[in-house]
This record gives sequence, C-alpha cells and structure tokens, in this order.
Amino acid sequence: MRQAGILMSEFGEALRHQPRQLMGRKLRSSIMRIGRYESSESSNVGTAITFLLIGLGAGALAGLLLAPKTGKQMRRDLQRGFDDAKDTLGDWADTAKEHVREAGDRVRDVASKGVDLAADLNNDLREKVEPLRRAINRS
Repeated sequence: MRQAGILMSEFGEALRHQPRQLMGRKLRSSIMRIGRYESSESSNVGTAITFLLIGLGAGALAGLLLAPKTGKQMRRDLQRGFDDAKDTLGDWADTAKEHVREAGDRVRDVASKGVDLAADLNNDLREKVEPLRRAINRS
C-alpha cells in the first residue's frame, strides 16, 4: 500500500510539472518512467520456463548433496551425471549442425535455381525484344 502512495505522489508531482497542452503525451512518458512495467505474455511464459528449469536443477543438486551416500559414491554419481549431460549436449549440437547444413544446402539449391530461372527469362526476353529493337533502329 505504501508503494501505491509513493507512486500516486510521484504521479501528482509529474502532473504539476507538465504543460497543459502537451500533458497527454508527456504524462504517458512520465508514468512509464515512474510506474510499473508490465511484460508481455510471451516473456512471462519464457520466464516461467526458465525459473522451472532453474528450480529443477537446484532441486536435483540439493537431492544429490543431501542423499545418504559416501563422498566417493557422490563424486562418482556427479561425474556420471556430468558426462551424461555433456554427451547429451554434444548430441544436440551435432543434430543442430546437421540441420543447419541441410538448410544451407536447400538454400543454395533454391538460389541456384533462381539464378538459372533469371538467366533463362533474360535470354527469352532478349529474343523477344530483339526484333522490336531492330524495327525501331531502321525507322
């Protein structure tokens, strides 16, 4: 409630310092400077997913560290988990590289077909325009 009172007093202060004819435009900018910013729905979903993943990671780490295992077993389990994660990320990276290569090949194919088509159209147009050019030059 205290924040709302501070916000209202800052809002009143902004109103007093604004010229009347430009008050609508400047008032909005003043409110944005002193008010709350609200994010869009899409960033809320992204933020929620980010916090979910952070929470899952923190929970897994806490579970590992609080589990009744010896230090040697814990280090071995942590090393296995790290190696598994590294392998998974490597597989994802290889898959992504493969998709990028395939997309690049498709783009090159389409571009070369476009160049060939443009060259064919250029040749066809020259063949059709040439008689007209000759007729104009004769007259």
